Amino acid sequence: MFGADTAAHVNIFNISKINARENKKGAAKSSVAKMRRLQEYIGDSYFNHLAELPDLVVFMDEAHRYYASAGAKAINDLKPVLGIELTATPKTVGAKPRELSNVIFHYPLSKALEDGYVKIPAVATRKEFNPRDYSDEQLEAIKLEDGIHYHESVKGELQIYANRIGEEAVKPFMLVVAQDTHHAGQLKKVIESLFEGRYQDKVIEVHSNLKGEESDENTQRLLSVETDTNTEIVIHVNKLKEGWDVTNLYTIVPLRASASEILTEQTIGRGLRLPYGKRTGVEPVDRLTIIAHDRFQEILDRAKDEDSIIRKTVYIGGDSDSDVPDNRPQTITTPSLLDTLITGQQTVIDGLSSHHESSPDESVIGNKEGRKIAEATFQAIRSEARRLGSSRDLKKPEVQQSIEARVKQHLNIDPQTPIPSVEPVIDPQRVRDVIAMVSEQFVRLNIDVPKIVILPTREVNYGFSNFELTGLEQITYPPVSQELIVQHLEGDQQRREIHFGDDSTQEERPENYLVRHLMDRDEIDYDSHSDLLFKLTGQVVSHLQEKWPDPKNVQNILIYYQKQLGEFIWAQMRQHQWKTPTDYEGKVTQGFDLPEPNTFTMAANEVPRHFRTPVNDKHAIKTMVFTGFQRCCYSLQKFDSVEGELRLAQLLESDDSVVKWMKPAPNKFRIEWEASKQYEPDFVVETTDHCLLVEVKRDDEVNTPEVQAKSRAAQRWCGYANQHSERVGGKKWSYLLIPHHEILPNTSVMGLCAKFSQQPKVADGSFA
Repeated sequence: MFGADTAAHVNIFNISKINARENKKGAAKSSVAKMRRLQEYIGDSYFNHLAELPDLVVFMDEAHRYYASAGAKAINDLKPVLGIELTATPKTVGAKPRELSNVIFHYPLSKALEDGYVKIPAVATRKEFNPRDYSDEQLEAIKLEDGIHYHESVKGELQIYANRIGEEAVKPFMLVVAQDTHHAGQLKKVIESLFEGRYQDKVIEVHSNLKGEESDENTQRLLSVETDTNTEIVIHVNKLKEGWDVTNLYTIVPLRASASEILTEQTIGRGLRLPYGKRTGVEPVDRLTIIAHDRFQEILDRAKDEDSIIRKTVYIGGDSDSDVPDNRPQTITTPSLLDTLITGQQTVIDGLSSHHESSPDESVIGNKEGRKIAEATFQAIRSEARRLGSSRDLKKPEVQQSIEARVKQHLNIDPQTPIPSVEPVIDPQRVRDVIAMVSEQFVRLNIDVPKIVILPTREVNYGFSNFELTGLEQITYPPVSQELIVQHLEGDQQRREIHFGDDSTQEERPENYLVRHLMDRDEIDYDSHSDLLFKLTGQVVSHLQEKWPDPKNVQNILIYYQKQLGEFIWAQMRQHQWKTPTDYEGKVTQGFDLPEPNTFTMAANEVPRHFRTPVNDKHAIKTMVFTGFQRCCYSLQKFDSVEGELRLAQLLESDDSVVKWMKPAPNKFRIEWEASKQYEPDFVVETTDHCLLVEVKRDDEVNTPEVQAKSRAAQRWCGYANQHSERVGGKKWSYLLIPHHEILPNTSVMGLCAKFSQQPKVADGSFA
C-alpha cells in the first residue's frame, strides 16, 4: 500500500495475542505465547521483532481494555517510542472503574450532538401513563408493543425520505436490552406472539449462552442487520459493546434497567451513527428513540444536566397530539393525474393498488397496446424536455416527429423492414395518434416548472461592524478554588485539576484567553478583526477587574470560564455581522419536466377523505389524506394545516381563474435560501394568465428571518423564471407569502395576488 520498505509498516493484532498460550488442536503444549515464539521466516519471535524496532508507535483502540495488568505489561514490554490510546470511555473496566488521567484530547458525545455528527437521542413514553399500575410482565409487553409501533412508524418515514431523494431506503431495526439470557428467551417468545405473529422469525437473540449453529446464524444475521430484511428486532444481554457499528438502529427498548444504565454511552452509542453520513433535517430520520415508560421521569431529571445526551421527548399513542400512533400508518404512493390518465397507473397504499373517487378506473389510452406506446412516449418526452422551452412545444410537427422516432426505436418498429414476430405488428398511425393524445394531455394536466440553477458569481465576504458589548452585569462567575478537582458534566464526565500557579499556562495579556477561544470560529478572521476582538474582550476583562480587584482571581475566571465568556461575546458579534451582497447567475437546465409520484403517510384507521369534508380534530390534519379535486395535478394531497393549506386548496378548487394547481413533490424545486439549504414552496398554481409559487404561514411566522430569507430566494427564482418565460412565450411567475388568517371563503386568488404578490427579483448577473 505504501510502496516502499522505507515507508511506514502497519502491524494489526489483538493485544490478547501477546500473552495467549492457546495452541491448535493436536499441537504440543507450550508455556510461551505463540507471538513470543521463534518464527523461522522472521529469524526471531514476532514479539521480539516488534520490540526491537527503533521507531515503534503503538495505537491502542478501545484503550480502556488495556489497563488490566497483563495488557499493560505486554504494551510496556514492546517498548514503543510513543503510545496513543483511543477510547470512547476513558475509564478502566471492572467493578470499580477509575477515570483515566492521561487524556490529551477529549471530544465528548455532547459535543458531537451539538455539532450534528450523530443522531438526536430522544426518550419516549405514553401520555397519562403510570407504570405502577402494571406488573413487570405487563409493563414489558406494553413497552415492546410501543417500541414496535415506533419502529413501524420510523420504517414509513425512512421510505418516504428515500423516495424524496431518490435513494434506497434505510432498513431500521429495534434493539431490546434483556436482563439475562433466560429473560432474552422469554422476550423472543413474547415478541413473536404479538400482532398476530407479524415478527415470527424476524427476531434474533445475541448472548453468550447461544451455541453451535444457532449462535453462528444469529451472529451472521447481526453482522448483516443493515441489509437483512429478515431481521427487524435484536435482543441482547450486555454483549453488544465496542466493535459493533451500525447506522440503522432507531429504537431501543431497555427492560428492567435503571436510568443510568439506559443512558450509558456504550448502549446508546450503538444507534447514534447517521445512515446518510449527516443529518437530513427530517427529525424521524435523524432521531434515536429510547422507549422508557418506567424510567421516564428519572431520565428527564438526568436530562436537566447541562451536557445530557437526551435532547427530545416523543409521545406514543393515545391521541392526535402523539408523535407516534398506536397503529402503523399507511404508506401511500400516488402518481400524478397525468400518469394515471395516460398509463393507468394507480395509487398504491401499503403495496396494494387502490381506487378512489378521483382515480379513473382505466387510462384514456384504453388497451394494453396503447399503454405500451404511451409509456414509451413518456420516456421520449422526458428526453425531449431537456431541449424544449415549454410543454406547448410538444405539439410542434418537428417535435412530434422526433418523439415518434424515439418511440419506434424503443418499440423496435420499423415499417420499412418488418420483422416476423409472434406479437401483432403495431400500426405506425396508432403510434402517431397515441403520441398526439399524450402530448395533448401533458399540456392540459402539467404545470411547466422550469428547472433553474442559480449560482453566486462572486465570493461572499463576511465581517463585523464596530459595537459595544451590553449586558456585562450578567457576568457573575466566581473564581474556582485552586484546591478544587473539577468534575465535568460533558460526555464521560472527565475529571480535571485546575492549577493556576504555573507561569507557563499564563497568557501575556488577559484578553488572550478569550481571543484564543474566539479565533477557533471559522467566521472570524483575526487579521481583519483583531482590533474589535481585543476591544470586546478588553471590556469583559475590565468588568471582571472591577468586580475582582485581585489579578489572580481575574485570571482564574478567564481560564476556567473562557468558553462561556467567549460564547457571551460571540452571541453579540453575530448580531453585528455583515456580508457582501451576492450577484447570481441563473441557468435553465430544462424548460419543463414530467411530474413525479408523491409519497406520504396516512393514519392506519383513515381512508382518503373529500377535501370539503369538515375536519373536527384540526391537530390530526397531518395524519389525513384528501381527494375529490377537479383542478389538482394529483388525485391525492396532504396538508399541514386546516386554516392555512386546506383552506387555500378549497379556495383554489372554487376559483374559476385557477387552471390547475399542486403541492409539488419533493425536489421539484431547487431554491437555495442559505448555503446548502433548499426551499420548496407549499403550492404551485397556474391561473389564466399567471403562474404562482405560494407559501402559507401562521401570522407570527411571516416576518421571521428564515421565512423572509426563503421569500427572497423564491423571488429571485421567479425573476429568472420570468426571463425564461419571456423567451418562450410563457406565463409570468410571482411569489405569494400569505398569512393564514387572510384565506377566507370570499377571497379570490387575484385578490390574494394583489395583496401579497412579491415583486420578482433578479440580481445583477447574467441569465442563460
